[in-house]
Amino acid sequence: MLSIPASRPNAYTGSPLDRASARREDADYIAACLASPDVVFAPVWRSRSLMRGVEAGTPEAVLLTARAAESVRMAGGPWAFLGLWEQRPVFAVDCSAAEDPLPLLPPDMGSFTDLRAVAGLLPPGEASVLAHARGLMHWRVRHRFCGVCGAACEPRSAGNAMACTACSAQHFPRTDPAVIMLVTDGPRALLGHSTRFPTTTMYSTLAGFVEPGESLEEAVRREVLEEVGVKVGAVHYHSSQPWPFPASIMLGFHAEALSDEITIDPEELRDARWFTRTEIRENEKHGFGLPRLDSIARRLIEDWLEAE
Repeated sequence: MLSIPASRPNAYTGSPLDRASARREDADYIAACLASPDVVFAPVWRSRSLMRGVEAGTPEAVLLTARAAESVRMAGGPWAFLGLWEQRPVFAVDCSAAEDPLPLLPPDMGSFTDLRAVAGLLPPGEASVLAHARGLMHWRVRHRFCGVCGAACEPRSAGNAMACTACSAQHFPRTDPAVIMLVTDGPRALLGHSTRFPTTTMYSTLAGFVEPGESLEEAVRREVLEEVGVKVGAVHYHSSQPWPFPASIMLGFHAEALSDEITIDPEELRDARWFTRTEIRENEKHGFGLPRLDSIARRLIEDWLEAE
């Protein structure tokens, strides 16, 4: 099997932001950004993002002006500089301490919605910015204390790092690498039904986290062998996708099977099967569903179908 290139960008990629990372340590610059009349804030409430038009099926991100964001900022949650969007400073702010943040905002500002439910419908770039804000605020809320000595941490680098107040250890946002792979044997693809899937009929690609001291190719082979007992040979990179749900990056591959007998790990999967291209294209007719449109799993499957 030749390497199959990605047919189009994955969801949550293509950020319009200039992260301006070299300016994060410049306190005067960050203060000027916060005071800018053009500054906007991406609020995050309990891992949900503020959007309008969700019920109508035309969602769009709502970024707050400094005045509109003042009340949620006063709730005391963490904030961080995300970067510049067409020269406008963009910050994330977490308002999870509020039981209901909407009354703190001006009227008709929309609602806080799970980004995964609408990412494929958002205008270009918006899903990436909201995912960036969500992932960074998730880390900030859960990393208030030092993992070395247990003392309290203080934000540094405009909210993009934390420093221990006791031992001075530096802490940075974590992103856990996970491999996700479509295993094929030529005319068929291997899909599994996970014990964690929200629907009873969805079949998707296999996936798993990379372990210490392991290459990505080794992780692909190990995860497939552990989950379904299938041996894998060649591994071909496809694309990657930020997945801040809560803190991962998905590294996508197509992998060539060297065996086809399936022995599932019941703690990970309820079922796994080989499917032909026809069966996958007519999946509803055959009684199973495919992964959501915003997922790299769906892209791996679709690009394999088109490579016939």
